[in-house]
Amino acid sequence: MLEKIKETAAFIQNIIQDTPDYAIVLGSGLGKLQDEVEALHTIEYSEIPNFPQTTVVGHGGKLIYGIIEGKKVLMMSGRFHYYEGYPMETVTFPFRVFHLLGIKNLILSNASGGVNPNFEVGDIMILKDHINMMPEHPLRGKNIDELGPRFVDMSEPYNRAMIATAKRIAEEQQIKVHEGVYVGLQGPTFETPSEYGLVRYIGGDAVGMSTVPEVIVAKHMGMNCFCVSIITDLGGPEIAFSVSHEEVLNAANKAMPNVIKIVKGLIKEHQA
Repeated sequence: MLEKIKETAAFIQNIIQDTPDYAIVLGSGLGKLQDEVEALHTIEYSEIPNFPQTTVVGHGGKLIYGIIEGKKVLMMSGRFHYYEGYPMETVTFPFRVFHLLGIKNLILSNASGGVNPNFEVGDIMILKDHINMMPEHPLRGKNIDELGPRFVDMSEPYNRAMIATAKRIAEEQQIKVHEGVYVGLQGPTFETPSEYGLVRYIGGDAVGMSTVPEVIVAKHMGMNCFCVSIITDLGGPEIAFSVSHEEVLNAANKAMPNVIKIVKGLIKEHQA
């Protein structure tokens, strides 16, 4: 695995010839952020040695290296999910590569189902913490000491300084944001009303099918993580609205302009 990570990192490094300030992951319906990049290189996943391929509508399949707000970014258009059938080491493989490229800061985005009664569809939530309820842990197995320690400190999964900067930017732009806890479940089904209720009961504000494995692996390697989530549907024991992937993408697209403002501001102002 380590040799594959090194091979992939060397391939990408040979193309971009630089160290990005940020890695950015575009989740469901959040692909429009790539339009904000002054692209210098675009690499299809299919061209990259050892890289998996995404199978989900709304997720692209390429790495974009370029400039946003004067900072160098490596943007991942399309992520990989455990529910697609990939093992966790494959889901998190790109983040191992990012670390070997020298990237210290990771910005993620996702679509999630809100269970907090104060949330509305289209709201934006900045993650302050998460609860891992996926059936497989991405660090299970023999530890690769070259990448990180056996036991990882998760007291600050999402970087507090980046959160504070993003909240200030949102306030300056008069964008309503929530701060909350994301619960990671396997999927691919959307949750039942009772499952939404369980998520709320254990302390979650929103639930989704990604992000948690990536952040765990990134923290294993000492990266700073920030994640913004768009609330694309609502659920709970007293709510029985139907939800589809198309509706999720539509809600994400409506919130996208404000997400772009927050992320661009964070990239500009955070000291990478």
